[in-house]
Amino acid sequence: MKAQEIRETFLNYFAQRGHKIVKSSPLIPQDDPTILFTNAGMNQFKNVFLGLEKRSYRRAASVQKCMRVSGKHNDLEQVGRTSKHHTFFEMLGNFSFGDYFKKEAIVFAWELMTEVFRLPPEKLYITVYEEDEEAYQLWQTEVGLSEERIFRFGKEDNYWAMGDIGPCGPCSEIHYDLGEEIEKGDPYELIEQGSDRFLELWNLVFMQFYQDEQGAIHPLPSPSIDTGMGLERMATCLQGKKSNFETDLFLPIIEEVSNLSGEEYASDPNKDVSFRIIADHVRALAFLIGDGVMPANEGRGYVLRRLIRRAFRHGHYLGLEEPFLYKLVSVVSEIMKDAYPELLDSTQFIAQVCRAEEERFAQTLHSGLKTFYLFVEEALKAGQKTLPGDKLFKLYDTYGFPLDLSRDLAAEKGLTVDEEGFQQEVARQRERARMAWKGAELQREKTIYEPLKGLKNEFVGYELSTVPEARVLAIVKEGRLVEELKEGEVGE
Repeated sequence: MKAQEIRETFLNYFAQRGHKIVKSSPLIPQDDPTILFTNAGMNQFKNVFLGLEKRSYRRAASVQKCMRVSGKHNDLEQVGRTSKHHTFFEMLGNFSFGDYFKKEAIVFAWELMTEVFRLPPEKLYITVYEEDEEAYQLWQTEVGLSEERIFRFGKEDNYWAMGDIGPCGPCSEIHYDLGEEIEKGDPYELIEQGSDRFLELWNLVFMQFYQDEQGAIHPLPSPSIDTGMGLERMATCLQGKKSNFETDLFLPIIEEVSNLSGEEYASDPNKDVSFRIIADHVRALAFLIGDGVMPANEGRGYVLRRLIRRAFRHGHYLGLEEPFLYKLVSVVSEIMKDAYPELLDSTQFIAQVCRAEEERFAQTLHSGLKTFYLFVEEALKAGQKTLPGDKLFKLYDTYGFPLDLSRDLAAEKGLTVDEEGFQQEVARQRERARMAWKGAELQREKTIYEPLKGLKNEFVGYELSTVPEARVLAIVKEGRLVEELKEGEVGE
């Protein structure tokens, strides 16, 4: 089953059961300064769950664009190194705002999984919060699961909270077994360890409590449901694959990277990581730029810049030394055109932005890499495990190497970086710049104002409308001598 069919099947299933189909919100959160990016399907319904907003419906379903690259939900370092983690992904979710609760949510999920998507029931395992006896029993009485397939986990794994204050409650996860050929062992222990053998497909959150300022828990008058299913993971199961990157959501990108680089995917484990990182990051950058984010040195723009640079650097490992990511944007748009036709319309603009950033970074990378690896060689010869702060600063000051790039490159060589020493060097540079500015200011005063000392104004009366005789000696604007001041400009 192709990804687009999975989206349509999911939404149709819940539409037939009285759910309002709601369009994905942008990756830039609307009226929510607490998160950098939309990271879950429930984000656009947050005020509904909090009771601050009412909608004309009490059941909803959506396919939501999500990014997890910052804060508590940050999968960046896992991307490419596992078969199931991504920066950008799509979350399929159904929601109840004080309407149905645990029983219906569990029945809906099981029916869709086994009767509509036709996943083999014997490959599905369930986890519940250890104190949620109700859910534990419902999985047995309502869908007929045996106790051997239902595992109890603690608060860290199976309890959800919107924040320190607000709605919260236990959750129940549905895991799919990809087979013993990936890893043998006890299913409970493998799920607990996060083994690649088991994919967490769907998380059902039962919002039934409210946590107040003192941390006390109170029952909610109208319990709600918030669920999230990963499209990429579901595609892996329904397309009979062992990795998300083998599905129709990623494989065309990987194939194009192979065409551009001449390298073959699945022939070298180290290079495979680079293939996967590029495939993941190009999807993320396409949707970020499409939603209005531009490369910058802070905030969302910095995240975008880092993703472009990280993917470009992994292209280097595959022999791609010139800008290439922009060539992959059209591949992403083609894959996503049915679900997100607006991305197709923006393809040319996205590619232009991406190429400009690649070209800018290529200069930095080409000029700085040789020096960086020289510093690495010196550190290894000296038996050091940390790159010194002064070396990191030289890379930053001379070649424009940001600290996070040096950190990533150093980690690949088994080294850490002296961040504290780096920050001390930055502080010293700022002090030097401040003193240099102060000296320049003194010199400016000497150059501009010294010749004017000793000159006096002569009072010639209040009643004159013109000055009979005067000479302008200097006009100063923003610390510089100028020939004239135009209307509206400020000077002396």
